[in-house]
Amino acid sequence: MSFKEFYRNINPDVRIGVVGYSEQKFDTKKAAEYIKKSFDKIVSTNNQDAEFTVVSGWTDLGIPSIAYKEAKSRKWHTAGIACKKALELKTFLCDQVTTVGEEWGDESETFLNDITVLVRIGGGKQSKAETAKAKEMGIKVIELDLEEK
Repeated sequence: MSFKEFYRNINPDVRIGVVGYSEQKFDTKKAAEYIKKSFDKIVSTNNQDAEFTVVSGWTDLGIPSIAYKEAKSRKWHTAGIACKKALELKTFLCDQVTTVGEEWGDESETFLNDITVLVRIGGGKQSKAETAKAKEMGIKVIELDLEEK
């Protein structure tokens, strides 16, 4: 058993990575429903004393925004992990922020190493690449497809 696996088994904190559409048009009502159902499933399969943190790309746009708002409604923590380009967009007031690199994707490794479960709602090339890598790393993944409008 690796140290990371051992740590996950004793650590009551659950860090939920969320990826998906940011600036694209999509059905926000359906996306919010998917987020709630995914979070409910994660809660039901974890230690009742766990502290939950939603980790996403720091932007207050699209799927990250919906996930952060749902986290706050549940009184959970929020964390943003993004490259410096996120500063050019509207950002969410996260409890914890980490910037890594200059270009989109530079933060992917840091993001994946920080989470215990990943939720993908729709998304493009980067979201799908991070999801594939998460699976390779043994991170539990919930994937729900959502069409662009």
